[in-house]
This record gives sequence, C-alpha cells and structure tokens, in this order.
Amino acid sequence: MVKHKTFIRKKIVTVFFVCFAIFLILAGRLVYLMVFRSDYYSEQAKELHERERSIKAARGRILDAGGTVIADNKTVCTISVIHNQVKDPDKIVEVLSRELELSEEYVRKRVEKYSSIERIKSNVDKETGDAIRAYKLEGVKVDEDYKRYYPYGELASKVLGFTGGDNQGIIGIEVKYEEYLRGTEGTILTITDARGVEISEAGEERIEPIAGRDLYTSLDINIQSYATQLAKQVLETKQAERVSIVVMNPQNGEIMAMVDVPEFDLNNPYELPEEMNAEELSEEKRQELLNAMWRNGCISDTYEPGSTFKIITAAAGLEGGVVTTEDRFNCPGYIMVEDRRIRCHKIAGHGSQNFIEATMNSCNPVFITVGLRLGVENYYQYFTRFGLKEKTGVDLPGEAGTIMHKMEDMKAVELATVAFGQSFQITPIQLATTVSSIINGGNRVTPHIGVAVSDREQTNIERFSYPVKEHIVSEETSATMRMILEQVVENGTGKNGYVEGARVGGKTATSQTLPRGSGRYIASFIGFAPADDPQVLALAIIHNPQGVYYGGQVAAPVVRQLFENILPYLEKMDYN
Repeated sequence: MVKHKTFIRKKIVTVFFVCFAIFLILAGRLVYLMVFRSDYYSEQAKELHERERSIKAARGRILDAGGTVIADNKTVCTISVIHNQVKDPDKIVEVLSRELELSEEYVRKRVEKYSSIERIKSNVDKETGDAIRAYKLEGVKVDEDYKRYYPYGELASKVLGFTGGDNQGIIGIEVKYEEYLRGTEGTILTITDARGVEISEAGEERIEPIAGRDLYTSLDINIQSYATQLAKQVLETKQAERVSIVVMNPQNGEIMAMVDVPEFDLNNPYELPEEMNAEELSEEKRQELLNAMWRNGCISDTYEPGSTFKIITAAAGLEGGVVTTEDRFNCPGYIMVEDRRIRCHKIAGHGSQNFIEATMNSCNPVFITVGLRLGVENYYQYFTRFGLKEKTGVDLPGEAGTIMHKMEDMKAVELATVAFGQSFQITPIQLATTVSSIINGGNRVTPHIGVAVSDREQTNIERFSYPVKEHIVSEETSATMRMILEQVVENGTGKNGYVEGARVGGKTATSQTLPRGSGRYIASFIGFAPADDPQVLALAIIHNPQGVYYGGQVAAPVVRQLFENILPYLEKMDYN
C-alpha cells in the first residue's frame, strides 16, 4: 500500500514537471512572438487589411530632331470595383453600363465577382471618369492613368509603333526603347476592416509613380511629312502596291525619315481599312492582316535591288584593282557566261564605252565582266567586308537579313547575276546603309533613330553611340564612286534626279519580281547630296507601279522633288 502511494506521488510529480515544462515552453514562445517578432506580425496583420491599386507611370515622350513631340500621353481613367465595399450593386451596374457603354450583363458579372478588386474598363476618357466619380458609388474606384497619344496620326507609324492596353510598347521604337520609356508604376494603399470594407479614417498611402524618360530621335517631322506626301502621291498616281522612302545622314547613320505607305493610324492601330470588311473576318485572318499592316517593309522585307546594287560591284572592282575609270568595254547588247546568254537592258548594246560611261548607261555586261574579274571568292569577300552578310543593327525590331547564295554554290552564272543586282535579296535599309558607307569615305555606319534619353527636366541626359566599321573602302575609292555617281545624275540614267543648283549623285534600278515574266516590277532610285560631301541620302522604292515602271522615270523624280524641298531646309537648320 505504501509502495502504491509512493508510485502515485511520483506520477503526480512527473506530470507536474512535464506540464510545467510545457507551460515554460509556451510562455517562452509567447514572449518571443509578442516581443521579438511583434513588428513582423504587426506588418502581416496590416497586409491582411491593406488593399493595393497600381498607378500607371507617365510614359516618356518621343521627340523629333527639332524637339517636336511626336508621341505623348493623354490622361485617362481605369474604373474598378471592390466587391466587399459594394452596397448598391444594382445602382453600380446601371451607372457603369450607361456611362461606359457596356452591357449590363458584362458589368454585373464583374460587380458580383468575389475578388479583391475587379477592373471594369481601362483607358476611359477623363471626362467620363470624372462623371462616374461624381456619383460617389461605394465600392467603385476611379483611378487616373495614361494612354499613349500620337499628335500626328499615321505619320511615321511603322517607325514609332504603338502601345497596348497596359501602356507597354508593341512594335517600332516604342518596344525597342521600352526600358527607357516605360517608367515605374506607383501604388495606392488603403486600409480595410475584417470584412474588406475601407476604413475612411485610415486614409490612403500613396507611392508615387516615376515617369519614363523622354526619347530624342533623329527623325525630322518636316522631312517625314514631305516624304510621306510624295510617297502617297506616287502610290495613287502609279497605282502601286507600296512605296518606301528612307532618308538618312550617310556620315553617321541617323535616319531623318522612314516611310512605308500605306501606313496606319497610331491612335487606332487595330482598325483595318474599310475595304477589308473586318466584321466578316475570322480572328486569325484579322490578326494576319493587322500584322501585315504594321509591318515595316523598309527593314523587314527583302527585294532584288537591281541596278542600284551596281554601286557595290563598282566599289568592289575599283577597290580590288580589277577595273579603273579609264578601262574600255564593248557592249553588243549581251554577254555569254558559260552557256548562258545574259542581255543588257539596251538590246542594241552600248558599243564602246569606258567604265564611267558604262555606269552612266547602267550596262549589265560591263558589271558582269567586273564581277567575273573579281571571281567568286574575292567578290564574296567584298560582300562580307561591306557588311552585307550581317544585319545593319538598326534600332528597330524585325530587321530581316540578306538572302544570298552560299559561296560554294556561287558559280559563274550566279556571280554574273549578283554583279548587276539579281538572284539575291536585301532590305532597303541594308542598301541605304551600304551605299552610305561607300560614299562617306569608307566607314560602315549603323543606321539608327534613337539619339538620347533624358528626364523631362533634361538634367540627366544619356546619349547613345553606335558601332562604326572603318575603311571598308579607301578614301580614294569612295571619292571615285562619288564622282561616277554624280555623272550618272548629270548625264546618265539618273538625270531625272538632277536638282538645279545642287550637286547630286545617284543610281537608278528597275528590277523584276519573282517569278520572272510576272509583269511585276520594282522601280527605285538612290541619291545623295552634295555629291562631293554627302550629308543626306535618300532611297525611293516603288513596288509594282502601273504603266511606266522604269526607276529613272518613276523613282528618280521622287528623290529629286524631295531634295528640292529638303536641301534648303537642311542648310537652314544647319544639320551638317
């Protein structure tokens, strides 16, 4: 009996010490949580009762070379509903559906959805947002943010690009310079009770957004406007499919204008032309047409350049020492390459001529002869040396590369056709860049639009720099090419590019699109001025013009008219 009582006492003591130990552990844990972790759990409790809404940052503006704003922001509103704060859902549905021109079914579905915050509509005009705010509907939030606005409509649309509903760049320089333009979003923090109802006494905590940086470009709104006007005139009068014009500074690669008509309205980028009957299209077909409408043919499409490419063959031949300006040739109207007879565009032939005259006449057999003298390996090396095998690096998305024969597949006939600009394809920006690099003293420039970024106050300016590959040709070869191409305009096939009182150099081209015999042509002309010290280069390409389709008659006058207007302007603006 005594042993039994002793055992029970020991049991009681053991249980007591166990309970006491547990109590000490719990008490210690409680002290730890209340004293040492109090800040953490206070913050957690606060977060449970905080509701967060984002504030969009103002996107950086885009400005032209003269400081004109060509992409700006417009204040708009985002309308949202917080389910737990709604007291009169029927009233909210009635007001929002009417003011926002939405179906009641659509609005009710979102009002009744149990979520922390439900967006009803964004990019709402500020006037409408203010009208909704005036109703003082509990649970309805009207937050101001920004929508991209393009003051010049469709001007430079394929270059500038546009933004989506989240104000993020979609195409063009809007997406290329997204990291600079987008800014940093802010937030609005409100405190709610356990039911999710806002505590009015607690007020709001705001973290202000940081605006994006302004982008300064080399585009000139006046040159862009006039180039677009000319392109539209040709598009209409020649019933062409498309007209492209690139205007750039050949000394540094700055692009002054880039046109690819037809273009589209930047403020309504998802609106297809009426003749396409968008309502009858499948979503897939509609998107396909939009992608085509947005596509910038100056950088994303390749074509056979034709005789404008003879500039490259001539430069390679002069640099390689296989031809001089005094060399004489005889053109009977064709040349035999292996077993293939390749015609000159002048069936009767040009007869005896020196190399300058052959370039003025755009004589195919002479340029084929120069190409064959170089040989496949040397010609291919110059093709690579001039940068034609690589993309230009232009600061626009979607640049296409050159489509060229592999060296091992290039035989005499392929070399002959390449020498006068056929059987391969390049982009317009590639041709403009390569010719610029040949006539500017021999420095391969990088074509570009972005010049600098800065905050709105211009206190923090970051200027961009671009790669330059020096001496792709010698100064002597470059000077010779300038002289020859000035003669082409003075007395040769490019005479319709002549500008009274100015020294202009250039080259025409008329190429046939594939398949051969389709009756579809591309007329083009590339010109530069002043011929002895080029400060501006322009390339005009007309796709499938109706009627007369020769580059010298269709494209050269476009560049002439362009130069007649912009050369005095550039001199006045001191762009040199």
